[in-house]
Amino acid sequence: MRATVRSYPLAACVAALGLLTAACSDGGGARAADRGQEVHLQPVAAAGPDPFTASTATSAVALPSGTGGTSGTADVEPTDSGGAPTLRTVNGAVPGLYGGTHKLGSCDVEQQVAFLAAEQARARAFSRAAGVAQAELPDFLRGLTPVVLRADTRVTNHGFRDGRATSFQSVLQAGTAVLVDEHGLPRVRCACGNPLMPPAAVEGKQLHQGAPWPGYQPHQVVVIKPTTQAVTNLVIVNITDNTWIERTTGDDGAQDRRPAVPPAHDPTGPIPSDAPASPDTGSGDPCATPSSTPTPPLSATPRADDGTAAEPPAARPTDCPPLTPPPAVVSPDTTVPDRSSPAEPLPSLPDTGTTPGDVPSDLPVETPPGDPFTEEVPVQPDGSTGDPYDPYGVDPYAPSDPYAPYDPYGGTGDTQAPDPDAYLENA
Repeated sequence: MRATVRSYPLAACVAALGLLTAACSDGGGARAADRGQEVHLQPVAAAGPDPFTASTATSAVALPSGTGGTSGTADVEPTDSGGAPTLRTVNGAVPGLYGGTHKLGSCDVEQQVAFLAAEQARARAFSRAAGVAQAELPDFLRGLTPVVLRADTRVTNHGFRDGRATSFQSVLQAGTAVLVDEHGLPRVRCACGNPLMPPAAVEGKQLHQGAPWPGYQPHQVVVIKPTTQAVTNLVIVNITDNTWIERTTGDDGAQDRRPAVPPAHDPTGPIPSDAPASPDTGSGDPCATPSSTPTPPLSATPRADDGTAAEPPAARPTDCPPLTPPPAVVSPDTTVPDRSSPAEPLPSLPDTGTTPGDVPSDLPVETPPGDPFTEEVPVQPDGSTGDPYDPYGVDPYAPSDPYAPYDPYGGTGDTQAPDPDAYLENA
């Protein structure tokens, strides 16, 4: 389970800083700008100011600063006119940005979890600085990947003082053991247990605090840019023999393997600034399900001390098709079989000696369709017309005279009754 990392807008802090500067009428803000920006130089094994915990690093081997040099032209250093240096950004999924040892993590993650669990005040301050809910802190730490930096890297660091987290800018020496998240961003410095965030914008001159290490060059310091989508593995350099290692994100090295397709550049050469095609999902399909939904880059602003969380970002429109396909349209002429139950055999019919096409003779013959209000009069064998079921040719439906004498032979009321005097005369 991966903990939810919340992003907080940097614009609010910038606006607040602008109001604070405008409110100072004594020019203190201008004098602070003239003094420049303090940047702490932190060697591999140095704990630094106000560490959160004891060291959990299992690797403390400094790498030559030139090892992680980036390809391309060098950046411009600050000038006497107060110009700020331009730091080179490197995608967090670039192969060779990080290093490590085969089958061995550079940090003891479980020890880091135990240190913070033992002191709730430090855990609370850590979670606020990292933008993670305190209850999700163990899962968050276990979801990070232990590696070492292969270039001097600029970050926003945090210390713990007076029960609260303090932030400061620092440059971590190449070889520093860190825990990185699924976006390739350093989140914990293992030598001191400090939470890490992206660096603040470079402003004015840089005032370095601490002694630089051999080979340190300000123009070779890099800033790591997180990927927009989570990655499932990192391709790192084995610092013992300069070979490639593919390490699963969230794993301590137990699943290390050789990459199926090694990177094109030399592991001992400069680090490219950009990752290969589609580093976020491992495929060229921009609509791959992910796993995860794209996560916005983190800001360097720590979480508020009151513990309030920012609202999640609104969903952005996408051109990708919906995950659930639309229902199939069935043509009216198409017969859809019922598959709700298995088909059963039809019962056998008794043998009547007739073929399926024979029609019994005692059934009435259907009259062809015609005018439903016109009745066709059948023709008898002798050529006469009338109801074939009336042997006397009398229409049973014809109206009768209720006052006519009774005719026992089926005659109608129109038939004249016999004269009884005729029988007497004959007699």
